[in-house]
Amino acid sequence: MSKEYVVAVVGATGAVGSRMIEMLESSTLPIKQVRLFATIRSAGKVLTFKDQDITVEETTENSFEGIDIALFSAGGGVSAKFAPYAVKAGAVVVDNTSNFRMNPDVPLVVPEVNAHALDAHNGIIACPNCSTIQMMVALEPIRQQFGLERIIVSTYQAVSGAGAKAIAETEREIKEVVNDQVDPKDVKADILPAGGDKKHYPIAFNALPQIDVFTDNDYTYEEMKMTNETKKIMADDSIAVSATCVRIPVILAHSESVYIETKEVAPIDQVKAAISAFPGAVLEDDPSQQIYPQAVNAAGHRETFVGRIRKDLDAEKGIHMWVVSDNLLKGAAWNSVQIAETLHERGLVRATEDLKFELK
Repeated sequence: MSKEYVVAVVGATGAVGSRMIEMLESSTLPIKQVRLFATIRSAGKVLTFKDQDITVEETTENSFEGIDIALFSAGGGVSAKFAPYAVKAGAVVVDNTSNFRMNPDVPLVVPEVNAHALDAHNGIIACPNCSTIQMMVALEPIRQQFGLERIIVSTYQAVSGAGAKAIAETEREIKEVVNDQVDPKDVKADILPAGGDKKHYPIAFNALPQIDVFTDNDYTYEEMKMTNETKKIMADDSIAVSATCVRIPVILAHSESVYIETKEVAPIDQVKAAISAFPGAVLEDDPSQQIYPQAVNAAGHRETFVGRIRKDLDAEKGIHMWVVSDNLLKGAAWNSVQIAETLHERGLVRATEDLKFELK
C-alpha cells in the first residue's frame, strides 16, 4: 500500500498558498492530511480542502512534527527561519521563495527539465523564479536535441507576480484613469515597480522596465535570477543568458519574448515537434490563423504555451519564440506540488539524516 503523507502549506492564506491548496486537491500525491500555516494575523481563519474545513495555524518552530512534506510560500524570511526546523522535524521542504535557490546544497527544480536533481536533496528543494520556470519548459526540448549557446529574453510580467497589493493598486489606477479621466502619469502609485525602492510609478496603461531593485551591474535582481537560475537548472555555466524584465498591466500570466542560439542548426519544423511532444508544453503556433499564446488564455492552466516560433533572419542558429504561462500555477503553486509528486514517485520523501542547514 502506498504511503500517505501529511502535507503542510506554509503561507496558506496568500495568493500562491491558496493555489497550492487547489493543486493539492487534484494532485496524484497520496495525502493523509493537510495542515495549513500562516502568520499569527491569519491564524484562526478557516479554509477548505476537499470540502473539509481546516483551521489555519500560526507558523512556529514546533509546527512541523509529524509532517512529511512542507510547501513554503510565505516570503524568503519565513523560509529562512522555519524551513530548517521543518527539515529537522523530518519533513521535506519545497520552497517557493528565492531564499535557497542558489544554495549549492539545494536542488533548483522544474520537474519536466531536471527531476533527477531531486535524487541528491538534503531536505530542501527550491522552486525557480516564475519567469525562469516557463522559459525552461519551452527551451529544454530544444536544448536536448540541438544544444543551447545563448538566450536573450524580454519578459512581460503580470502584476500578480508582485502580490495582492500590486493587483489592487493596478485595478485602482485603471479605474481612476478610465472613470475620472485622470492622466495616467498623474496617478499616485505606492508599490510598483518595486515595493522596497525609492520611487514608485503607475502601472495603468504603462510598462515598467523594472522588476525588483537594481543590482550594481544595472540589471535588476529579477533579471539576475533568470540568468543564474537558468544556468543552475541546465547545469551549464557556458550558456550565455541575458534578461530584461518588464511589468505590464496584466493581472495574471507572464509572457516572454525569447531569442536563442542553438549549438547545431535547428530546423523549425523539428523545433516545433520537440516542443509539442515535451511534457508540460503546449504548441500554439499557426500564424495563418493568428494562433499564438495569450495571457488571457493561459490563466488558470498548468501548462506552458509556446508559439511565434521562427528563424532569425540573419543568424543561422538563431530562433525567436513567444512563451506564456500562469505565473501563480506553473510559475509557483503547481511547480511546487509537481515537485512533491515527483518526490513521491522517486521514493524521495524521507527524513534527512545529514542536516546541512544550521538553525539560526
